[in-house]
Amino acid sequence: MSKSSIIIILLLMAMYNANAQEVVPLYPDEIPGAKPTPATYIENTEVRSNGTLSITKVSIPTLTVFEAPKNIATGTAVIICPGGGYGALAFSHEGTDVAKRFNAIGVTAFVLKYRLPSDEIMVDKTYGPLQDAQQAIYLVRKNAKKYKIKTDKIGVMGFSAGGHFASTLVAHYNDLKISDHEKIDLRPNFAALIYPVISFEESVHTGTMKNLLGPNPADSLKHYFSANKNVNKKTPPVFFVHAKDDKTVPYENSVLMNEALKQNKVDTDIYLYENGGHGFGLINKTSDVDWFNLLADWMKKGKF
Repeated sequence: MSKSSIIIILLLMAMYNANAQEVVPLYPDEIPGAKPTPATYIENTEVRSNGTLSITKVSIPTLTVFEAPKNIATGTAVIICPGGGYGALAFSHEGTDVAKRFNAIGVTAFVLKYRLPSDEIMVDKTYGPLQDAQQAIYLVRKNAKKYKIKTDKIGVMGFSAGGHFASTLVAHYNDLKISDHEKIDLRPNFAALIYPVISFEESVHTGTMKNLLGPNPADSLKHYFSANKNVNKKTPPVFFVHAKDDKTVPYENSVLMNEALKQNKVDTDIYLYENGGHGFGLINKTSDVDWFNLLADWMKKGKF
């Protein structure tokens, strides 16, 4: 690696940690269901050609904490789940950059560096991500007093495959995959899903499904991991953003989930850009509409 590349990586890492109070291990002790990490399985941080930070081979999941400024803190918190097809984490433009926007409106943010599905480090890679999602909200709600947040105002947000990750928690928060002796409620109070993968039965992003479930998943697994098929009247409210010209993850994914929520009389809203493609993060360069402001208005309306 060249000296200039090293400098760029150090600068970007400094940028995403600039406002972070701490980095918290997701599991205080051993990770349940984990295999010993092979010596060759080394976490890798890479600066992509567009200047964003990508992380692969995560074996030790963490939460990076961005506390809201005290003078504007609302008591609301959001756990942010970057995308990357379950093969990588787009950690800056779908993670830390978003956390800073939340801080600006008084919301404390936790950027989740979750384990990517891998038979090398997981006994069952299929349910490993759901386990990390449940552990994240368990940890945040358990430590609400420490972070000066309200236990009834904790949401989850995900982008692309991170949206699938978050939607799985939204659908299966009560299918316990972790130790919860205190019986802490693992239900998010709200969710924001940005160009999310939702269905493994319709308009499927095959790469995401293969990375999570393997090459030939059973129909029962496809159904379980299609959040729109697992909605009920207790499902948390959800806000969606998608572009109609998304060729990677068809916008029908958001529409399917949005319609399922409506049918169950769950509060939901969706904003569809005409253009923008996939993976635009906070800024859709084809439009003057700032979807984050729309999300903030929706959160205020829902008293989150």
